[in-house]
Amino acid sequence: MLSQAKESPDINNCLTVLFASPQAPPEWGLSTEDYHSVRCAAAIMLKNNIKTSYSKISESSLTYIRTSILIGLSDSNAQIRNFTGNVITELVHQGGILGWPQLLPDLLLLVGNEKGNVQLEAQEGAMGALLKVCEDNRKQLDKDYQGQRPLNFIIPKLLEFAASQNPTIRADALSAIVVFVPLKSQALLASIDPFLEILFRLVYDPSDKVRRNVCRAFVQIAEIEPAKIQPYMGGLVDFIISQQRMQENEELALDAAEFWLCVSEHDKLRESLGPYLGKIVPILLECMVYCEDDILTLEGGEDDADEEDKLEDIKPQFAKGKAARTLPTINSEATTSNNTNGLPVQTITGYAFEEDELSEGEIDEYGDDDGSGDPEDRWNLRKCSAAALDVLSSVFHEPVFEAILPYLKDNLRHPDWQFREAAVLALGAVAEGCMHSVTPHLPELIPYLIALLDDKEPLVRQITCWTLGRYSGWASHLADPAQIAQYFEPMMDGILKKMLDSNKRVQEAGASAFAHLEEKAMDRLVPYCEPIIRQFVQCFARYKDRNMFILYDCVQTLAEHVSEAIARPNLVQLLMPALMARWERVSDQSREIFPLLECLSYVAAALGSSFAEFAPPIFSRCVNIIFENLRYHAMAANNQAMDIPDKDFLVTSLDLLSAIVQAIESSASYELISKSSTPFFELICYCMEDSSTDVRQSSYALLGDCAIYVPKALEGNMDRIMAILLRQIDVNEVIDEQTDVEFAVVNNACWSVGEVAVHQAANMQPYVETMYTRLLNIIQNPEVPSSLHENAALALGRLGHGCSQQMSSHIAEFAPFFLDTMKNVDNSDEKASALHGFTMVVLANPSAIEGCITDYFQAIAHYRSVTYPPTEASQMLYPWFQEVCSNISHLNFTSQLFEKLHLLISN
Repeated sequence: MLSQAKESPDINNCLTVLFASPQAPPEWGLSTEDYHSVRCAAAIMLKNNIKTSYSKISESSLTYIRTSILIGLSDSNAQIRNFTGNVITELVHQGGILGWPQLLPDLLLLVGNEKGNVQLEAQEGAMGALLKVCEDNRKQLDKDYQGQRPLNFIIPKLLEFAASQNPTIRADALSAIVVFVPLKSQALLASIDPFLEILFRLVYDPSDKVRRNVCRAFVQIAEIEPAKIQPYMGGLVDFIISQQRMQENEELALDAAEFWLCVSEHDKLRESLGPYLGKIVPILLECMVYCEDDILTLEGGEDDADEEDKLEDIKPQFAKGKAARTLPTINSEATTSNNTNGLPVQTITGYAFEEDELSEGEIDEYGDDDGSGDPEDRWNLRKCSAAALDVLSSVFHEPVFEAILPYLKDNLRHPDWQFREAAVLALGAVAEGCMHSVTPHLPELIPYLIALLDDKEPLVRQITCWTLGRYSGWASHLADPAQIAQYFEPMMDGILKKMLDSNKRVQEAGASAFAHLEEKAMDRLVPYCEPIIRQFVQCFARYKDRNMFILYDCVQTLAEHVSEAIARPNLVQLLMPALMARWERVSDQSREIFPLLECLSYVAAALGSSFAEFAPPIFSRCVNIIFENLRYHAMAANNQAMDIPDKDFLVTSLDLLSAIVQAIESSASYELISKSSTPFFELICYCMEDSSTDVRQSSYALLGDCAIYVPKALEGNMDRIMAILLRQIDVNEVIDEQTDVEFAVVNNACWSVGEVAVHQAANMQPYVETMYTRLLNIIQNPEVPSSLHENAALALGRLGHGCSQQMSSHIAEFAPFFLDTMKNVDNSDEKASALHGFTMVVLANPSAIEGCITDYFQAIAHYRSVTYPPTEASQMLYPWFQEVCSNISHLNFTSQLFEKLHLLISN
C-alpha cells in the first residue's frame, strides 16, 4: 500500500498538506504528540522525494509545494520550522536559484519584519531556512544571474540581521555570513570592515550561540584577511581565552580553541601570538585534562582484550595507493594527520556543516563519531588544545617548553590519574617542536615514562605509549651502547609489551607507537627482529578485528625498513604462518582485506625468493578477487538493484600481484601467470581501461613489472596491450581536464611503455610509429607536469633498443626535446637505458644528430661523471657511445666538437 501511495502523482501534494497543517482533522482521533510525529514523518518523506525524484515531480505539484510550504516557517513547533527549512533547501538545491526566484526576497522580508507584522516564530523559521539555503548553495549564490549576484543583496541584509534584538536571528545571521568567508566573494570582502565592527560588538553578547559564531568568524577571517585582525590580536587573545574557559559549553570552548590552530599555522599571523604565550599555553594545558563527565565515562576502563569487537567499533577501511602511503597513525585515540605527528586535527572550517550535507531524518552510514558518547572517538576540546600546543611548539620552540615546564613538574607525578595523563599528553605534544629543549631532560623522563606503562589506569598507559612513540627518534639514534641498553631497548620492550595489554585501546596505542618507532629506528631494528616478530605473532593470535588493522601496519613497516633481514628462514617460519592464518580467515568481501593485501605486498618485497612457497595461493586469490570484482561491476552496470563493488579490491590485489612478480624468481612468476584460472593479461587489460584512475595506475605498474620480470608472458598479448597503452598516453583529452590523477595514470603508462620497449625490443616495431607520435606530443607540450615530461622522454629513448632503424628517421625532430628533458632527469639505470637506446638510434643515422651533437656529448659526459661506481646499465651504454664516436668521425663536424669528443673518449 505504501509503495502504491508513493507512485501516486498527488503524493507530494498530500505530504505538503499534511506537513503544513498545524492541527489534525478531528475525525482522525490523534493526540497532539501522535500528530506531530505524523507531520515530521511527512516532512522527511517529502524532502527525500524531492531529493531522489525531483525531475519526475510535475511543475504544478512543485508550484503547489512552493506556495504552501512557507506556512511551516511560522509553526509554533521549532522542529517543524526546522523541517520546513530542510524541504525549502532541497527544493533550491534541486531546482536551482532561478527555479524559485522569489524565495530569497520572501525569506529576507520575513526575517526583516519591516512592517512589524511578522510573528517571532516566522522570523526565526525564515532565518533558519535562509541559513540552510546559504549552506547548501554557497557557490550558486555568488554567481551572476542576468547581471545580478544574489550575494550582493544577501550580505548587507545578513549584516543587518546580525544586529537583531533576537539572539537566534543574530546567531544564524552570523553563521550564514561565515559560510561565504572561505569563498572570498567580493560582496563579503567589500563589507569586511562593517562585519568586523559587528563582531567586536558581539564579543560581549549574552548568547553562547552568538559568541560561538563570533569565534568561528574570527577563525575564517584570519584565513582570508589576516591583516584585518592582526592589529587587534591582544584583545582577540583575551576574548578567545575567556570563551575557551567556558568548558561547561564544550562546543563554544572548542570553537574558541580552534582559533589557536588556525593562527599558529598561518604564515602571516603566527608570530603575533608570541607575546601572549604566557596566557595561551596555560589555558591549553587546563583544557587538556579530562572533564568530570569524561572521567565518569572512561575511568577504570576494562580488561576487554578477550571480548569480541562490536560492529560499530570497526570503521570502514580504504585502500591506499603505494605513492600515497603515509606515516602510521601514532595517536591511538583517533585517525590523525601527519601535520601534527599523531595529534588528530580536523579541517578547520569554522562551521560544522562544511562536509555534512545530511539533514534531520537522514542517516550517514559511514559518518564519524563526533556525536558518540565516547570522548575518545570524537574531536573534542582536549584533543584540539593538545594539537594547538603541538603547533605552537613547532613555531616558538623553547618559550613553549619553558611555559609548560612548571606544569610538567607539578603534574607528571600527580596522585590523580587525569592530571598525570594530561601532563604526559603535553610532553608528547611538544616532542617535535621542543625536542632541543626537552633532550637534556630525557634521561630522567624516559625511565619514568616507561614505568608509567604499568599505570593502573588504562588511559595513562595509552597516552604514555603515544608519547614514548614521539620520543622514539631520540632513543633510536643513540650511539653509545650503554645508552642504547639503558633507554632504547627498555623503551622498545615496554611498547612491545603494551601491544598485548589487557585493554584494547592500550593495545592499539602500543601498536601505533611501535609503528612510529619502526619509522624512526629503521634498520637499527635488525638485531631485534626475532623478539619483535615473536610479539607480532602473539598479537595475531590475540587481537580482535579492530586492532588487526594497526598490526598489519606494524608488520609492513618493519618489512619496509629491515628488508631482507626478516628473510632469514627462522623468521619466515615465525611470521608467515601467522599471516597466512589470518589470510585464510578473512573473506574476499571483508574490508580487512585491504590492509592485509598491502601488508603482504611489503612482506613479499622483503622476503624476495623466500616468499615463493606462499605465493601460489595468494596469487590465485588475487586473480580471483579481480575477476569477481570486474564481473560484479559489469552486472551492476545493467542492474540498478545491485550494489556497485568497491574498486579498492582491485587496487590492493593489483599491487600485491606486482609485489609478488618483483619478489620471486621469473620462472616461478611465469608459471603462476601461465596457470592462472582466468587469462591473466585479459584481466590486466580490463583493469588498464577501468574508469577508476587508481585501478588504472596500479594496473600499469603491474604491466611494467611484468615486462621487467616475466617478459615472455607478454609476447602473446602485445596487440591488445599496446592498443590500450597507445590510447592511454594520448594526453589531448587529459589536458582539457587538467587533473593530477589523470596525469599520474599517464605517468605510469609511460613508465610501463619504457619497460616494455626495453624487454620486448623488436616486438615493439609494429607500434613504434604511433607510440613515437604520442610520446613526442607529451615532451613537446608545456601543459603537462615535468614528471610526465621526464617519463615520456625516458620511454622515447628506450624505444631505440629494438626500433632504432624506425626511430632514426625522426631523430632530428625529437633529439632536441629528448636531450633537453634528460638534463632534468635524475641519474638512474632507467636514464642510462634511455641514453643507451637513443645512442642506438644515433648510430643508425649519425648525420641527423649534427644540430645537437654538443648536447648529446654533454648528456653522456654528465651521466658518466656522476655515476660512480658505474652500474651495469651505464657500462652497457659506453661501448655503444664509443661506436657512435667512431662512426661520426668522417662527418663534417667542427674541430671544436672533435676536441670535445676526444676529451670525452680519453676520460
